[in-house]
Amino acid sequence: MVTAVKHELTESGKRDLEKEIKYLREVKREENIKALQEARAQGDLSENADYDSAKEEQAKINARIVEIESILKNFVIIKKDASGLISTGSTVELLFEGESKAEKFQIIGTLQADPLNGKISNKSPLGKSLLGKKSGEVITYKSETGQPFTIAIKGVK
Repeated sequence: MVTAVKHELTESGKRDLEKEIKYLREVKREENIKALQEARAQGDLSENADYDSAKEEQAKINARIVEIESILKNFVIIKKDASGLISTGSTVELLFEGESKAEKFQIIGTLQADPLNGKISNKSPLGKSLLGKKSGEVITYKSETGQPFTIAIKGVK
């Protein structure tokens, strides 16, 4: 028997998915049904771009609902490690070599990763390089492009 991979989520990530699925079911589906009804009222469906567009949107909505349902059936909540070592769920303050200002990042599961907003995956090269480290350490890692970076870990929460 194959064990399903558990999706790692923060509490806020779980809440966000619950809100999204509720919105998709209660708002987007209803909007889509109205769009389909309006398109059907136009007559011939064989060359009806509005109908085709609404059907495509319906498929996207339903696919996302199925995806979220699957995630919410098979997840674990990320718990911060109290040891002071960087783990999934930690927020870290990093100073990249050559920079004068430290940046904050939260290390999270891949589903919630959003690097442009300071949320990095625990599976990314940077995330993997930081796991198990502590404040005060200096590390070097290679990005996805192979470029090496040296980083000073200034803080861990």
